[in-house]
Amino acid sequence: MKITVVGAAGMVGSRVVTEAASRGHDVLAVFRKAASAALPPGVTAVEGDANDPDRMRTLFQGADAVVAATRPAPGSEDGVTTTTTALLDAAGAAGSRILVVGGAAPLRVPGRPGLLVIDSPDHVPEAVRAIAAASLAQLEACRAHPADWVYLSPPATLEPGRRTGTYRRGTTTLITSEDGASRIAAEDLAVAVVDELENPGEDKHFTVGYQAAGA
Repeated sequence: MKITVVGAAGMVGSRVVTEAASRGHDVLAVFRKAASAALPPGVTAVEGDANDPDRMRTLFQGADAVVAATRPAPGSEDGVTTTTTALLDAAGAAGSRILVVGGAAPLRVPGRPGLLVIDSPDHVPEAVRAIAAASLAQLEACRAHPADWVYLSPPATLEPGRRTGTYRRGTTTLITSEDGASRIAAEDLAVAVVDELENPGEDKHFTVGYQAAGA
C-alpha cells in the first residue's frame, strides 16, 4: 500500500511512518522542513506545507491512503480548520482516502452521553482547552467535506510510550480503563492508524484506548 503521512516529524506522524514501514508499506513522509533524522527503509522524505493544497495534491497522487497528523503550534489553534480543509481538498482531488488524527474533545464522556469531553475538566484542563476546541471545529470541517475521510479521536492522554500492539477500539465515546484513566501510547495509536488503513472500518469517527490500567 502507498501511504502518505503529513506531519511526519510529529509525535504521531513519526510513529505512523515507522509502523507503516515495518509492515512493508511504501511510505511518503511529508515534512514542513527537511528531515533531520534517519528514516526506516521504504520511506521517502519530501518537503511540503500542509496549507498548500496544490503541493499536497501532487504528493497525494497515487497514494492509497493519506494520514493527516499535523498539530498547530501553541497560539495557532485557529488554523486547524484551514489546514484540515486544505488537506481534505487535496485528498479529494487526488482520489485518496484520508485519515485525520484529531482530538478527544468531540467524544462523549462514559456514562454521561449528553456531555462531551471538552466540557469535562477531568479530561480537558483549561491549559489545553484551545486545542481541544479546535478539534471540534476540525471534525465539523470533515463532516462538511465530500472527500473520503475518517476521523480518529485519541484518548484524553496521548504520549510516547511502549508499543504493545494492543488497544480497544470504540466509536464516539471516550475509552477508559477500570481506574478511569483514558490513555494510549503514541506507538499504539500508530498501530491503530495503520490497522484502519489496511482494514477500513465502517465508522467515520472512531476512537481507541487502553482497557487495562497497566497497558
